[in-house]
Amino acid sequence: MREKAREPEDLTRLFVERSNAGDAEGVAELYEENAVLAYPPGETTVGRQAIRELWEKVLAHRPHFDPEPPLPTLISDDIALTATPPQDGTGARAQVARRQADGSWLRLLDQPEFRPAP
Repeated sequence: MREKAREPEDLTRLFVERSNAGDAEGVAELYEENAVLAYPPGETTVGRQAIRELWEKVLAHRPHFDPEPPLPTLISDDIALTATPPQDGTGARAQVARRQADGSWLRLLDQPEFRPAP
C-alpha cells in the first residue's frame, strides 16, 4: 500500500518520489478518478487511467525529477491550491487538490508547465 498525501503539499513530494522510481501507477494514484492534467503541452489528459498510461510512456525514458520548494498553499474547506516555481525560474506549476473522505488529498487539476506568452 502506497503512502497517501496527508497534506496538499505531500502530493508534490510523492509525485517526485514515484516518478523517479518509475512508478506510473503510483503517480496516477495521486489523482482523482476524473482529474484533468494539462500535459503534454497544449493538450489535456483526462482521468486516472489516461494519466497512468501517459506516465508509463514518460517514465519509460527514465527522466529524473528534482524536488521543488512549494509556494504557500491556499486552502478553502476541502479544496487546496498548490504551486511550485520551476527550477529555471520561468513560468509556474499549479495544482488544485481535494481532500478525500479519509482525510487524504488527491489532485483534481494539474497545470505542470505554464509559461506566460512572450
